[in-house]
Amino acid sequence: MPFVRIDLFEGRTLEQKKALAKEVTEAVVRNTGAPQSAVHVIINDMPEGTYFPQGEMRTK
Repeated sequence: MPFVRIDLFEGRTLEQKKALAKEVTEAVVRNTGAPQSAVHVIINDMPEGTYFPQGEMRTK
């Protein structure tokens, strides 16, 4: 049961996220042989000010 988590800065439309989830699901099915029904895509919208690589705040 593959789970794919995608963290993005917020701002994508629902349609963009649906398209991304569909394409990611297709890629997982194609490359792992997992059935489509077993693939779970989780898109996390990250608000600005919540990402701190190397201790420094990054924005879009």
